[in-house]
Amino acid sequence: MNFETDYIKKLAKILADNDLTEITLENGEEAIVIKRDKEVVSKISSDVIPVQQCVQPAPVIQQAAPIPTNTNKEEEIKGTPITSPMVGTFYAAPSSDDEPFVKVGDIVKKGQVVCIIEAMKLMNKIESEVDGKIVKICVENAKPVEYGQVLMYVE
Repeated sequence: MNFETDYIKKLAKILADNDLTEITLENGEEAIVIKRDKEVVSKISSDVIPVQQCVQPAPVIQQAAPIPTNTNKEEEIKGTPITSPMVGTFYAAPSSDDEPFVKVGDIVKKGQVVCIIEAMKLMNKIESEVDGKIVKICVENAKPVEYGQVLMYVE
């Protein structure tokens, strides 16, 4: 995750302007955490010390280590990932009686429905963004998924 200095300064300003003690941003496998000393925040907000003595500490910036997504080095997945555009429940088929939209080894076309994500009682059809062959399905049927989670790979 490549953060510009100006962007970090803006986040620090949001932290100070809103009397926050911490901001955490995550982007896939990487994250940034900006923290401020809680003791100083409580002194500032309770007006215990005069304003001219209030010195806000510089925010502490920590770059989180990347989260390993594949601990098994032998199993290197090739292909384009299809990710969940929302938080919800993954369904491989339109109903429990129907065949799954796709199986490993199936050939898919761009725009073809590959699964459904249910979110807030709405069934959202997820389409392939590429032509290719399904090489791996990463989620079990009727299991919860997170935003950005890889659902399957198309090669």
